[in-house]
Amino acid sequence: MRSLHLIVFIIISLFVKASKSDDGFCSAPSIDEKTKPIYWKVTNPTLSPSHLQDLPGYTRSVYKRDHALITPESHVYSPLPDWTNTLGAYLITPAMGSHFVMYFAKMKGMSSSGLPPKDIERLVFVVEGAVPLTNTSCSSQKLTVDSYAYLPPNFYHSLDCVESATLVVFEQRYEHLGSHTTEFIVGSTDKQPLLETPGESFITIEILIPSVPFRFCLLKWFWNVKQEVHYNQHGLLLLEGQGLYRLGDNWYPVEAGDVIWMAPFVPQWYAALGKTRSRYLLYKDVNRNPL
Repeated sequence: MRSLHLIVFIIISLFVKASKSDDGFCSAPSIDEKTKPIYWKVTNPTLSPSHLQDLPGYTRSVYKRDHALITPESHVYSPLPDWTNTLGAYLITPAMGSHFVMYFAKMKGMSSSGLPPKDIERLVFVVEGAVPLTNTSCSSQKLTVDSYAYLPPNFYHSLDCVESATLVVFEQRYEHLGSHTTEFIVGSTDKQPLLETPGESFITIEILIPSVPFRFCLLKWFWNVKQEVHYNQHGLLLLEGQGLYRLGDNWYPVEAGDVIWMAPFVPQWYAALGKTRSRYLLYKDVNRNPL
């Protein structure tokens, strides 16, 4: 049996009709994306529009009471505590109102991870490179792009990178639920079947089921637009594509590499725009009494 305070991760893919022009609010210099790694725009972002890249003080980042848009030009990297040869950029933290932490970990050659604090559960998702993961049984598994690992609280593990890799890391304090406990899980989003979602305009690839004890899910969703208002928090990384996001009464153009925090009950809506599909990684808290 298992338990988790809150994590539902979703990778959402939206397929959109090609436009007649390459220009737009998220336009960038023409690059042959077929020769690039799948999430190259996350680790090599471009500012949009391109003529503002060198403008002093320019940023698309926004912070408000119930949401935040954190764009790549405002990331601040520094050494991660207890990690070796690794730089981290904290994207979402309790300082803005969340009850979880989300950050990038850029592991260089011959680097290794540190353990999270006591009673903190962790999930890592690989967006660039590859990294071996070693657990308490001394077995090693190689995590590549689109791979993920859930590490229960107080569970020994080590990520030891020989070359380089970029990880998205989510951490939060473990919330006990009776006698339920969580377990170590490793998987990849490209090995899951498509699931139909009757009554909705999307298709889901289910990776981890958000059961009551475990409360942790990774999904790929294919859809066009969706409007939501609910008690759950979100932490979102746009992995591919571009579009328009409504948060509260505000509308934001977004592109690959952007991060969004959504507080409970903030109105939220997304539409994919441009020529390419839109896919994102999403944290969601579920299966716990809000009291």
